[in-house]
Amino acid sequence: MKWKKFTITTTTAATDFLSEALSEMGVEGIEIEDHIPLTDKETKGMFIDILPDLGPDDGTARISFYLDEDVDEEPILEGIRKELEDIRLFVDTGAGTIEKSETEDKDWINNWKQYFHPFTVDNVLIKPTWEEMPEDAAGKMVLEIDPGTAFGTGSHETTQLCLKALQKYVTPGCKVLDVGTGSGILGIAAIKLGAESAFGTDLDENAVQAAIENTETNGIPAERFPVILGNLIDDPAVQEAAGFEAYDLVTANILAPVILMLQGEVAVHMKKGAVIISSGIIDTKEAEVVAAFEKNPAFRILEVNHQGEWVSVIARKE
Repeated sequence: MKWKKFTITTTTAATDFLSEALSEMGVEGIEIEDHIPLTDKETKGMFIDILPDLGPDDGTARISFYLDEDVDEEPILEGIRKELEDIRLFVDTGAGTIEKSETEDKDWINNWKQYFHPFTVDNVLIKPTWEEMPEDAAGKMVLEIDPGTAFGTGSHETTQLCLKALQKYVTPGCKVLDVGTGSGILGIAAIKLGAESAFGTDLDENAVQAAIENTETNGIPAERFPVILGNLIDDPAVQEAAGFEAYDLVTANILAPVILMLQGEVAVHMKKGAVIISSGIIDTKEAEVVAAFEKNPAFRILEVNHQGEWVSVIARKE
């Protein structure tokens, strides 16, 4: 199915007025593109490491909306033109042009799957659940993963840094805490490498469901890798469920701002001598994360590893 896309080139000052007008015309959803920088509050709330390059804020904005190909567009476009004329009396509407294009209705949730194929990280083979087993799988540890909308296909540098570290630090019978488990790939890998069990937490309901399904797909009993919804950093119920001084190994493939908070709390869940593998750290944040671990008397840094622009910091609880 094709949709008609219309884009109004205007100003940031006029977006609220035009958005309200479109709503009154029955347009149910719009997209607004502008160059207004994100605030500190917004970036902290989104745990953003890499800010989008928006360019200088020149006051321009683009409002896009979509109509079914069978909808008569002319009454709506005429209404927009009239609204632009009315608004122009007291607000700068800029160019005020309306551009038309077409777009196809795609399955955006699953469209990415065409780019996800089996690959290896050292001796670990990551295979999408919908792909056939490759011929070179013999002798490799296989992880079958369908991340859904959760993070963790294994293809990202941060996940690969963690997988490489797990092959080094997992010991037979160890217990693993996987914070921000995503697809569950790290907890599953740890168990397949010899860990007795893993315990996962995540803030995203979809991630929790994906991790549970991937655990089952990989033949791991649910009791060996329970995953719960919640924030280990500040939720007492989640902290209690995880347990204290219980883990030999912690994985946290998140982002630098979260790791900065996590390193101040997670030690109480770790046994003495336990190791934390933290990743998801862009290289511009490396010094800040390293400094936080160095200042924390609970930890001693063992390794700082790099892959591309990404960094993992591995530390031991003293």
